[in-house]
Amino acid sequence: MARRNRSRPDAVDFMLAEWQRECPDLDASGMAVFGRLHRVFHRYQDQLNQLFHSFDLTMAGFSILASLRRAGSPYRRTAGELADVALVTTGGISQRVDKLAAAGLVSRERDERDRRTVYVQLTEEGLAFVDRVSAAHFANESQMLSGLTATEQERLADLLSRLEGSLDHSAAQRETAE
Repeated sequence: MARRNRSRPDAVDFMLAEWQRECPDLDASGMAVFGRLHRVFHRYQDQLNQLFHSFDLTMAGFSILASLRRAGSPYRRTAGELADVALVTTGGISQRVDKLAAAGLVSRERDERDRRTVYVQLTEEGLAFVDRVSAAHFANESQMLSGLTATEQERLADLLSRLEGSLDHSAAQRETAE
């Protein structure tokens, strides 16, 4: 397993040392977490983009397809539901659905009772496609985590969940103060 060698500093360690040297009274310790989180996110995103590109797909397109797949049969949701559960904003849904429909992966269907409601649904081709991409995606994520033990992965997932809660708490305190 590849472990961080504390005796061999990384880029964040160098930045922290520079801050300490130049502004010794400044507490830059949050950079130890957020600097590394930022660097890790960019590496993760690059690897995801490479995988999705190999399927001629974007991360946002996969998010929509995966959301439809997770919905279960008949693999459909409204655009509003997609915006709520996919990693895409409501403004981006229509354009991305257009591209997926043009590729034959999804179709649109109006609700018979309320014609204003439009469902987006996986086609048979879309279902087979998202299953292939999902298998490759999750294998890719497993490979990216292979330097961590199962216990470390579980601990990291828990810590990241707690970090998200801490960020939510911080935002709520800021709003209350305003």
